[in-house]
Amino acid sequence: MGNRYAIASEITGADIKRVRNLLGMTQREFAAFANCAVRTVENWETKDGAITGPIVTLVDILMRKPELARKLEIPDNKLKLRLVYRYENTICTVIDVDESQREVEIHNYVDKPMFRAFGVNTEPTFEDYEEFIESRCFPRQRDKMKLELKRLGIPFYDPILIIEKTKGRMAEDNFWIEIER
Repeated sequence: MGNRYAIASEITGADIKRVRNLLGMTQREFAAFANCAVRTVENWETKDGAITGPIVTLVDILMRKPELARKLEIPDNKLKLRLVYRYENTICTVIDVDESQREVEIHNYVDKPMFRAFGVNTEPTFEDYEEFIESRCFPRQRDKMKLELKRLGIPFYDPILIIEKTKGRMAEDNFWIEIER
């Protein structure tokens, strides 16, 4: 017999509304959290029968650990540049930067240090940030670097410009960077 889990097999619309209220979310916010349409949340909450599917597991987990939603929330960026460091499709670290003020603020969303942009360092300096972004590019001393820059359409060596073109992907790893300005 396979594994069994202490999770409900179905829930009601009232259960969904109860967890949404527990989290202090609007229907729109809960829809964004559950990765579904607002109309879907409206339908769930007004449904008379049982609701099944993946939402059951999510609601069950959130009823037990409502703080999880806040831990996964990405705050507004108060600085000028945001880098989202991912492993495949999982957001690992959000890095907010103001290069002119040399400020760096990070938010880790995974527990394993090897998946975090700065490992165990939870308060990186601007120098740590510079070292990190250069580590996601080809080296400044690369043989025929000018040819590579020309191929990418970049006039000079700038790690951010390189990452915008290459997503910071390195050979044979599944980490990458999305840049938001």
